[in-house]
Amino acid sequence: MKRLLVANRAEIASRVFRTCRRLGIETVAVHSDADADLPYVAEADLAVRLPGAAPADTYLRSDLLVEAARRAGADAVHPGYGFLSEDAGFARTVTEAGLVWVGPPPESIEQMGSKVRAKRIMAAAGVPVLSAPDQPTDADLPLLVKASAGGGGRGMRIVRSLDELPGAIEEAGAEALSAFGDRTVFVEPYVEHGRHVEVQVVGFPDGVVVLGERDCSLQRRHQKVVEETPAPLLPDATRAKLHDAARSAAAAIDYRGAGTVEFLYDAAADRFFFLEMNTRLQVEHPVTELVWGVDLVELQLAVAEVSTALDHRASGDPSGHAVEVRLYAEDPADDYRPQSGVLTRFEIPEGDGIRVDAGYATGSVVSTHYDAMLAKVICHAPSREEAIRRLADTLSRARIHGVRTNRDFLVEVLRSPQFQAGGVSTSLLGSGGRSPSGSSSTTGGANVAAALALAARAGDERLVQQGIPVGWRNVPSQPQRTSFEGGVVVEWWGTRDGFAVDGLEVVSATPDRVVLEEDGVRTAYDVSIVGDAVDVDSVHGHVRLLRQPRFMDPADAVASGSLLAPMPGTVVRVAVQQGDEVAAGDPVLVLEAMKMQHTVAAPYSGTVTQLNLKSGVQVAAGEVLAVVEGS
Repeated sequence: MKRLLVANRAEIASRVFRTCRRLGIETVAVHSDADADLPYVAEADLAVRLPGAAPADTYLRSDLLVEAARRAGADAVHPGYGFLSEDAGFARTVTEAGLVWVGPPPESIEQMGSKVRAKRIMAAAGVPVLSAPDQPTDADLPLLVKASAGGGGRGMRIVRSLDELPGAIEEAGAEALSAFGDRTVFVEPYVEHGRHVEVQVVGFPDGVVVLGERDCSLQRRHQKVVEETPAPLLPDATRAKLHDAARSAAAAIDYRGAGTVEFLYDAAADRFFFLEMNTRLQVEHPVTELVWGVDLVELQLAVAEVSTALDHRASGDPSGHAVEVRLYAEDPADDYRPQSGVLTRFEIPEGDGIRVDAGYATGSVVSTHYDAMLAKVICHAPSREEAIRRLADTLSRARIHGVRTNRDFLVEVLRSPQFQAGGVSTSLLGSGGRSPSGSSSTTGGANVAAALALAARAGDERLVQQGIPVGWRNVPSQPQRTSFEGGVVVEWWGTRDGFAVDGLEVVSATPDRVVLEEDGVRTAYDVSIVGDAVDVDSVHGHVRLLRQPRFMDPADAVASGSLLAPMPGTVVRVAVQQGDEVAAGDPVLVLEAMKMQHTVAAPYSGTVTQLNLKSGVQVAAGEVLAVVEGS
């Protein structure tokens, strides 16, 4: 293997390139127009453009990917994860083109690609599976509707009433068709407080190597948020049975390469069931690498070059504990809505035991076309407690500006007593996740810091009367006011010596740093101002504010009851027609952006008086989608 093309993007492409550089293998990147300036493109030895931006026009085009490999002179293809990584047709296309496929044989991908077929194979191999009822009754509730070809939490719906089942099947099928091109779904019992435990396997021609398990139970919307190894509070006997079951699962399909066998563990009954097998590298593979002292990408390449298991077993016993978090461009306070925009600052401190696998850098654009994950941050330490503490501290000292992220939410979760106690279940964060607690007292200080930093900047930029303190008046009649979007208003006074705020002592204030004291406790706030956007970081976390203009442009006003697009996206379903009566919370239409579907609902009961959209239409953030007039 001399030159390898990664048929993927961002973080995973950079991750594979890192191993290739160490092994002396040349690299080829492919990129859409939206990804042209991301770091991974510059990291590769060669890069090939895939015209367009939508996944269907770029990273999901097997013909373009193989042609890119041919043009760049690559002799091997690594699929990464997501996109075509578990597409047997793509694997065959690669091998038929005379290229080395760095992944399992197409037959193994096909056998595990359908969750329905995979369950039958596992049951025949003696691996425990959840049996789906043919005719569900109330006694079978709750149920889970799942996409047969799904992953990443898409195409899944929890059903708690049989009346909800037909609608859940329709919604999950539609989402699965959009995400995977296959609307097939199935129904199985939903284990309310189950744990998601998966086992890492690597199949070689002479046997299957098991490299421990990972606990991935902390999830929101069925998508993993935190992963760790070894799984806490797992009985040793159960751990051994899980490893044996995973080995049997891989052997049942004569598996080759890196793969993960996922199980649902019912801690109350100390039993587990097969969920699915991912025939690719997992997002959370770094925790296994750090604990077991292996490079899973190197093992994938070794299998592709027909090495044996005896040459590539782990060098010893696992050591310590590793925890990984997924850093997303999303707003936890707004139902985890994905965010897009320019990362004006992206700095995550690295140190001993800290690993950052990032797909973005300062200045990178987070587009609406792909998954919202920015980076994975991992900590490896001698104990679970130390790994959690150091990871939370690393995240708290990160500086990420330009788009809202789940950084503070991750810190809160890591420091929560429930997570630190171990053994969390997939239901801990609820179906939609849990918003950060963010008290008004901590955000209030950040709001003040933002207002004073803006005032200090305005003072520094003055061309006249520079000797006069900012905002100072001989006979003040009222405080100065700085307004931000969302109804945030900060009142402050300009004094001969600087600034004053009721209830706080302003120790110092510059455009990039404000120090406030309350009840004898000083807090420093780092401030970054880009245009009207103000990012404030402190020990309390990050706050992003947008300064409200003093005068509103009448052209920006919208009618009462207008439903605005929360982000750029594509309309995939219109649930009502103009003139329809709707109740509060009824779906009006569904948008798709960043690999997720978002329902836009009626704010209150009324009549749809304006609706000029149809499926397939692209909309911009803030665009009026419909108008509902209250009844």
